[in-house]
Amino acid sequence: MMIVRTATAADADALAAIYADAVVNGFGTFEEDPPSAADMDARRRAIQDRGLPYLVAELDGQVLGFAYAGPFRLRAAYRYTLEDSVYVAPEAKGNGVGRAVLTAVIEACEALGVRQLMAVIGDSGNSGSVGLHRALGFEQTGVGRSVGFKHGRWVDIVHMQKPLNGGDTRTPDAPGIRLTGD
Repeated sequence: MMIVRTATAADADALAAIYADAVVNGFGTFEEDPPSAADMDARRRAIQDRGLPYLVAELDGQVLGFAYAGPFRLRAAYRYTLEDSVYVAPEAKGNGVGRAVLTAVIEACEALGVRQLMAVIGDSGNSGSVGLHRALGFEQTGVGRSVGFKHGRWVDIVHMQKPLNGGDTRTPDAPGIRLTGD
């Protein structure tokens, strides 16, 4: 049975391997050089040190995917908005891993009092990620045309958004997420 749990330092190699596949073979991230396991662990800690969710989906002791929510922007007015990221191992795509781990991230964001969850998806042809986000209640809010150049071609980004906790229907009743910068 697949479980979703908080990522730990012990997951660094798996996180790096899953993300490396996206870097080398896909357009879901605009990074061009895969980060090391140590770099991935530092990124995980930076998210979790803010009190934000960084989760993995695991089956029989193997990490098959991960998702997290980080600051959308570091200006104070964005303190109620987060941006999600989700990555799935190539052999696990299409098996509900992305849905499970992203659903758990959404639930964690709701519990934090977040009001808007953003997705900035690399490649307008990324039907898996666009479809996953749409299925979980995100709406497309725009497309940035040809904003990245990777693997020899121009790549779009798709902006999607999901309101949480009433979205903008009322003023916030929580202090918002911790940000550095202003």
